[in-house]
Amino acid sequence: MPAGARSRSPEYRLAAGALSGLRQDLFKDPFAYRPLPPWSPDGPLLRRLPERVRRYAVWTPHAVVVGAALFTLMLSLTVGESMGGGLLHAVAGFVPAVAVAMTLLRPVGAWWISLVSTPFVAVLGGEGFGAPWAPAGFFAHIVVMTVAAVRTRPRAAAWMWVGTAAFGFFASVLWYSMDSDTGPMLVISALALLVTTTVHVRREAKVEVTAQRQVTAVERDKRTLLEERTNIARELHDVVAHHMSVVAIQAEAAPYRVENPPPELEQAFVTIRENAVAALAELRRVLGVVRVESAEFTAAPDAPQPTLADLGRLLENVREAGLQVGQTVTGAVRDLPQGVELSAYRIVQEALSNALRHAPGAEARVEVSYVLGGLGLRVVNGPPTGLVKPPAPHRGLRPPLSMGAGHGITGMRERIAMLSGEMTAGPTADGGYEVAAFVPVASPEPESTKATVTETDQPGDPA
Repeated sequence: MPAGARSRSPEYRLAAGALSGLRQDLFKDPFAYRPLPPWSPDGPLLRRLPERVRRYAVWTPHAVVVGAALFTLMLSLTVGESMGGGLLHAVAGFVPAVAVAMTLLRPVGAWWISLVSTPFVAVLGGEGFGAPWAPAGFFAHIVVMTVAAVRTRPRAAAWMWVGTAAFGFFASVLWYSMDSDTGPMLVISALALLVTTTVHVRREAKVEVTAQRQVTAVERDKRTLLEERTNIARELHDVVAHHMSVVAIQAEAAPYRVENPPPELEQAFVTIRENAVAALAELRRVLGVVRVESAEFTAAPDAPQPTLADLGRLLENVREAGLQVGQTVTGAVRDLPQGVELSAYRIVQEALSNALRHAPGAEARVEVSYVLGGLGLRVVNGPPTGLVKPPAPHRGLRPPLSMGAGHGITGMRERIAMLSGEMTAGPTADGGYEVAAFVPVASPEPESTKATVTETDQPGDPA
């Protein structure tokens, strides 16, 4: 860094920044074309109007500015008639009126025209009034500054006010006027700019907060999705680890079950065991990377993972929590892959937890269907009818809440997507809620079929 830059005082840097802002706001391309856009028809005020009126109401700001320009011209003509009339008074009103109308297209340029034309307007039509503004010019300049402040940023409005004050005091000295209207101009314009700046800042803050909320919502959804996937990965770890361990053990024991196995066979089993052990170690390493350090994820890490055979205990727990729930099982009950059993159990658990939270006093029903191509699940509850008293803490019971982060539908959809299944969730016609899912499962071997049953467990009956 140069020595001169280090020696500059904070006051110097502040003054340099102020002059840079002045050049940026008032001198850099002041006549840039910036048309005033119409109001949004979906705004808080216009959306309450009829469609036919709304099409014209969006141009309200333009009508207000044009009306102010016409009022400026009429004011100048009225003052001119009281003083004898004449073409000069018409010109004296036309120039500031043009400056007001110009704010619709070039707001900063309109301020410059209004300021520079003030002495000429005062000479042409301001005889007998205070200096340096004639009545029409006084009104027009306040309107121009207000509209320009609305269309620019607060710093530009402050520079316009400072420029107006400097011009007013300088013109008052030149006019030798003891009846200057610079004071009223600065007071009225300061109040107008203060209100305008406040509204401007509030609008920008609202836009920024809305954008931040959208970003926060997106990030929250992503975090929830990652937590649900981590939860699923942790639950499936025991399932996959068990199978990999079985493969490793069987590969190690297989050569001893064959008398005089060929060396190629022994080497093949050794390779299978080494790959299984390596895969198991890699699985544990990956799980350690994606693990979320949270109490809800670290609780009971060595507990066996539940299956559909444990639905009875789940329903009993739900009934103790205050939800009347029944169960229906149809089809040929058979052993399913452990990942399918675990995901099906968690889906039913989360659906019943949602019913406990959002439909107190309602009745629910769980339907499990073993079909030829897979497993069907349906959990439906009626509309809420009252409050449910939570179970007593000393009994060790609690509602079977999901292990997720409070976004149960997201977790259920992730589990179904992992198994290449389909799921629908939504309200029912009677005001309740329904969750239906189908998980494709390969057709079982004939000897794996346990029984063909149709079982119905009524609400309140023991599981």
